[in-house]
Amino acid sequence: MRWLRPPLLVLVALTALITVPARAQFRTEGVDMQSHVNGVMSLMTLTVAPDVTTSSLSITNSQSQNPGIWMTQFGGGFTWSRETPLYLEGNAAYSRYDPVFVASDGTEQRVLPARWNTVTATGGIGWDFPISEHWVVRPIFNFTLGYVASDLRVAKFFVESNTELDLDFIDGGRLNAYGLGGSLMLDYESFSPEQDLDLEIRYTDVELRSYGSSNEAVQGSASAQSVGLWARRRAPTGMTALQRPVRYVLEYAHTRFLGPDAGVLGFNQLNSVGAGFELDSSAYDVWATRWRAVLRYKFGPNVTGWSLGLALSF
Repeated sequence: MRWLRPPLLVLVALTALITVPARAQFRTEGVDMQSHVNGVMSLMTLTVAPDVTTSSLSITNSQSQNPGIWMTQFGGGFTWSRETPLYLEGNAAYSRYDPVFVASDGTEQRVLPARWNTVTATGGIGWDFPISEHWVVRPIFNFTLGYVASDLRVAKFFVESNTELDLDFIDGGRLNAYGLGGSLMLDYESFSPEQDLDLEIRYTDVELRSYGSSNEAVQGSASAQSVGLWARRRAPTGMTALQRPVRYVLEYAHTRFLGPDAGVLGFNQLNSVGAGFELDSSAYDVWATRWRAVLRYKFGPNVTGWSLGLALSF
């Protein structure tokens, strides 16, 4: 074997380096992390008060074809007794917010599938002030705690190797939030063997603030202001099950979101129309007296969809 002389060896090596294509360096442009944090804080505002219009919500991101927002929640409230009209309510929710980060090398674009997971819990303490036989006015003090965790998952290797995006928050970042405020509710209830009628008109105002972020430069705030109407009629169907009449359920709800964060998710109001059935298990020694399933159609500006709601009465 004939060895190449040093000058020729260097020339061959340089030629090989020149002919090997350099790996494209993708860069993310126009990423405003603060706006994304405000977006996830605004998502929390939908879970402050028990609301059937936002109890199950999924909005598809057209760029990634994945849910840009996915949310589910459960909760409820009750008055302790007529003698002690203490009102208590609670609401817990899980949501996932998928902010879209687009990386480009000038000729090619790639979508980075980040995931921000949010858990919130809200409590309320109020008191019923009767104004007539069926009507009460109910002021409520509300408090909220929330937690946001960011996860890049499978996109992490690509982001670290090919982009200049700061990973301090979007990979493993966390953000805590709290909220204080209140609600004022006008409640109508009329129960009889022929039918049950419920009507609630509610105004809610809770201010949310972040704290304890893993990146001190990332902070957020939002205002949860809304006014809502909820109505329900339950009446016997003529059928019997579990030794009690089976009831049909008709329901309507409308929520309008107010304040500076209204419309940040693409809509400022939602409607829900529902119908279902209710079983009465009070003839048996069980921990719940009524079991209810309601199919709901939800609609609003740029939003339509269906959901199935399950509820229990004690």
